[in-house]
Amino acid sequence: MPPGATVADAGEFGLISRMVDLFEMGEHVLVGPGDDAALLRIRKGHVVVSTDLMVEGRHFRREWCDGADVGRRAAAQNISDVNAMGGRAHSLTVGLAAPADLPLAWALDLARGFAEECRLVGASIVGGDVTRADQVVVSVTVLGTCTVAPVLRSGARPGDVLALAGRQGWAAAGLAVLGRGFRSPRAVVEAYRHPEPPYEAGPAAAEGGATALIDVSDGLLAEAGHLAEASGVAIDVRTADLDVAEPVAAVGAALGSDPLQLVLSGGDDHALLATFPPGVGLPEGFHAIGTVAEGSGVTVDGGAWEGAPGWTHF
Repeated sequence: MPPGATVADAGEFGLISRMVDLFEMGEHVLVGPGDDAALLRIRKGHVVVSTDLMVEGRHFRREWCDGADVGRRAAAQNISDVNAMGGRAHSLTVGLAAPADLPLAWALDLARGFAEECRLVGASIVGGDVTRADQVVVSVTVLGTCTVAPVLRSGARPGDVLALAGRQGWAAAGLAVLGRGFRSPRAVVEAYRHPEPPYEAGPAAAEGGATALIDVSDGLLAEAGHLAEASGVAIDVRTADLDVAEPVAAVGAALGSDPLQLVLSGGDDHALLATFPPGVGLPEGFHAIGTVAEGSGVTVDGGAWEGAPGWTHF
C-alpha cells in the first residue's frame, strides 16, 4: 500500500490480513484467525474471561498516544483483569471500529502494540473483527487460566492485611501532564502510554494464600471500596506505607495539589490490591498498605478521605 493509505484503502479483509501477520500463535491455539471462531486447547484449571472497551475521546486521544500505545494499553488492561483473578492470560480477541480515513499505519501500529504487550505474558491474539465507525473504538475479550482456585473480591476477612503490588499514581500523573499540554516529566507520560502491570503478582498472590484480589484500574480507593463492599468488611489505607515516587511528587507540586491524590485516586497503572491472612508472608512484589476490620467502607489513616476516590465511567 502507498504511504498515507487509509484503512478504507486496505479494505476489511486486507486490513485483517495485515494485522494477523503481526500476531504470533501459541501452542494452545488449534485454530486461530480466519475461521468462524478460534479453537483453543485448555489442559487444566479454570477458564477466566473478561471484556473491556476503549473509546477514542473517552479513554484515549490520538494526539496523546500513537497506535502502538493504544494497543499496549488496551491489551494491558485486559490481561490485568485475568491477573487480578490469580490467573494467566493466554488468548485475546480484538474488535476495531474506525473511521474510513484512519491511516492504515496507525491501525497496524495498534496491532503491533497488542502483539508487544501479549508477548510479555505469552498470550496470543486469536481473532476479532473490524468495522467502520465515526471514532476509534477498541473492544477486547481476554481468556486465561487459573491453575489454583481463582481469587475473588469477596474473600477478605477482618484481621487480614491489605497489600499492594505494582506502581501507583504514575499513569494518573502522566494523564494530568498531557491534559495540560505538556510532555514532562517523561517518566509519567510514558507510564500513561505504556503501563507496567505486575503480571507475575496475580498468580503469586493466589499461590500465596490471598483472600481477595482486585486490579487497580479506576483508583486505589475506588477498588478498595469494591473489595470492602464485596467482602462485607471495612478497609483502612495507611498513607505512610504508600510510595509517592519522585516524578509523581513533582507533578503534584507543579499542579499545586497533594500528590497523594494521584496515588489514591489515579488509575491505569493496573497495580494489584490484595488481602492476606495475618501472619502470612507476603509474596514477592507485595507490601502492606493497610488493614481489614469488621464494618463497612474505606477510610484513610482512620478517617474519611476528602478527595475523589477514582475514575467514573459515566
